[in-house]
Amino acid sequence: MSRRLLVHDLGHREYGEVLELQRDLCRRRVAGALATDVLLLVEHQPVITLGRGTRATSLPLPPAELERRGVSVFEVERGGDVTYHGPGQIVGYPILDLREHRQDLHWYLRTLEDGLIQALDALHVEAGRIPGQTGVWTAGRKIASIGVHAKQWVTFHGFALNITTDLSYFDLIVPCGIEQVVMTSVAEELLRSDGEVLWAEAKREVVKGVVQAFGFANSADQDPLW
Repeated sequence: MSRRLLVHDLGHREYGEVLELQRDLCRRRVAGALATDVLLLVEHQPVITLGRGTRATSLPLPPAELERRGVSVFEVERGGDVTYHGPGQIVGYPILDLREHRQDLHWYLRTLEDGLIQALDALHVEAGRIPGQTGVWTAGRKIASIGVHAKQWVTFHGFALNITTDLSYFDLIVPCGIEQVVMTSVAEELLRSDGEVLWAEAKREVVKGVVQAFGFANSADQDPLW
């Protein structure tokens, strides 16, 4: 069966608003009211999310202090530890029915990683995995974080790829609970300062990478953002 991925670029949105949108789309996909897999792309204001695996040591500052610094804090149902989202980061939320792909969350995670690795390769950043760690890395530095959840095999939550991100925000947390992890971004790795151009290139390559990794039928010669 030929499947297509419906991609929605939401632009700048508050985290809480998009979290509720994800949950609604997931419910609709489970119920059969949404017939197509969806990828939401968004850029958030500074926010820290606490996954089900969050440890107390991963959040050195109390939520009230983070809020005072302008960083929102949300406890969410995804797997994994603490992560950060903010400006300059492409955040992707795939709402995929794995019953139409493969009912295997490990496969899903690895396939998401594959899509991001393909996108980074197209951007001339050599990236890959570190055994035992979820996410995407380049030269030992973490460039993309992944945390997912599924309800009746329909996924939500997703990935965050650092493009022009202010990496100093990661100093507020222990990213993904990994001590002494070094975070990086595409702009940092390529020493590029053309933020708007790089952002547009990266967004297009991320969509292509996800489409190819999951075997969607979206045509490469069409604009996949609609």
